[in-house]
Amino acid sequence: MLITTTNQVEGKKVVKYLGLVTGETIIGANIFKDIFAGIRDIVGGRSGSYEQVLREGKNTAVNEMQQYAAALGANAVIGVDLDYETVGNGGSMLMVAASGTAVILEDLP
Repeated sequence: MLITTTNQVEGKKVVKYLGLVTGETIIGANIFKDIFAGIRDIVGGRSGSYEQVLREGKNTAVNEMQQYAAALGANAVIGVDLDYETVGNGGSMLMVAASGTAVILEDLP
């Protein structure tokens, strides 16, 4: 299934709009990641553990959105938007939401 942030696909016509599809996930960051991220904040550098949590959250939300679109009979999701928010006590959890429009594009499997 084609997933794109654009509202159209070059050279392809939208045959049918099936509606809004979403996928959400909430992931907790554990105390060890917080400790190591705090150290990175002091000494500088990237936090690989938090980057991994972000990737995992994005992948889970996009996969859920894609499954929802497939259940509607879509072969593509266009206009995809990803939103990230911290939730929970002190922002200890990460919420990732993916949304887009499920469509049927011509000449796609």
